[in-house]
Amino acid sequence: MTLPVHAGLDAIAADPGGAVIGLDYDGTLSPIVPDPAAAHVHPGVPRVLAALAPLVRAVVIVTGRPPRTALALGEVPGGPSLADVPGLVILGHYGLERWEDGRLTAPPPPPGLDLVRARLPGLAAGLDGAWVEDKGRAVAVHTRRCADPAGALEALRGPVEALAEEAGLAVEPGRMVLELRPAGMDKGKALSAFLAERDARSVMFVGDDLGDLAAFDAVESAGIPGVRVCSGSTEVTALAERADVVVDGPDGVVAFLGDLVATLGKPSASGRA
Repeated sequence: MTLPVHAGLDAIAADPGGAVIGLDYDGTLSPIVPDPAAAHVHPGVPRVLAALAPLVRAVVIVTGRPPRTALALGEVPGGPSLADVPGLVILGHYGLERWEDGRLTAPPPPPGLDLVRARLPGLAAGLDGAWVEDKGRAVAVHTRRCADPAGALEALRGPVEALAEEAGLAVEPGRMVLELRPAGMDKGKALSAFLAERDARSVMFVGDDLGDLAAFDAVESAGIPGVRVCSGSTEVTALAERADVVVDGPDGVVAFLGDLVATLGKPSASGRA
């Protein structure tokens, strides 16, 4: 594929040293699979990010996962891993945790998570196939393994929202998942703060799920040229409706980033048609 004509992409090509490239993890850099613990990074991702990172101001992964989980899943046999991407920053738990230069920084977890850990398994037990994932600073209930995943998710929505309110947490809906996490931070706030920190002159964000809408909002409100890219799927259409560019899942993301690397690596990148 070749890069589409878009003002934000033109700005990145003209001044790659000012560009921040933001990326979601699940559904963007890795395929969506029944077991999130098996959502290993697309094998082409570490290599293309390693090629992209020296060409731009920063590459940052903004994810609901803990950074160390993303790093563990980002290992590719016989090739570079996410940890090998030069200068990579991972903002995990929607920005509450930060991994950079091999160091992890994070505030203490909120006390409400103990209540969720005690009660959420009981809610999930009423639906065959539903199961709970403990992310450390967030707890999620998944319905992808249920006979009717969408119906099960809807049945859980009310009880989960009530539990979150009691625990003082927020509910983050996603692709057959409801996640209870600390309030006050989302991918948009995390991305906006990072853009300000790096004095970005342009931005691109690539995502696939409802939680990435906040990052799309941040791109729109950043006051600099921006590009919103959707890793498309049949499960979530809201992001595609807001995107400037839609690609076909993680395979499409890798191809798109490869084309970006090829474009930025050309001496004439600033004058592309």
